[in-house]
Amino acid sequence: MTATGRENNPLPARATAEGVVIAVRLTPKASSDEVQGVEDTAEGRVLKARVRAIPDKGKANQAVAALVAEWLGEPKSRAELVSGGKSRLKHILLRGDARALMAKLAARIAALP
Repeated sequence: MTATGRENNPLPARATAEGVVIAVRLTPKASSDEVQGVEDTAEGRVLKARVRAIPDKGKANQAVAALVAEWLGEPKSRAELVSGGKSRLKHILLRGDARALMAKLAARIAALP
């Protein structure tokens, strides 16, 4: 095990008291809104996502938060950008039961092609 403990959590997320924080690498101005998969980066494991929205006045940030919530079958109102407003690497807080959300995330990732 390394100092970061990444081996214990293969998911691009961590549980918090409010729910889960999901690390997302965003590509704005794409042809469609979609979650593409999981990728290991220098910052750790991230969920790769694309949105049609442009990175202007927070439009892409709002779009990726909504995309992640909908992809997990959760209401958009539970998702909020908590860091990465001007970066491609975003952290999205999804409020709710952390255990249930982590299980949903694992199942959705396993179902990706």
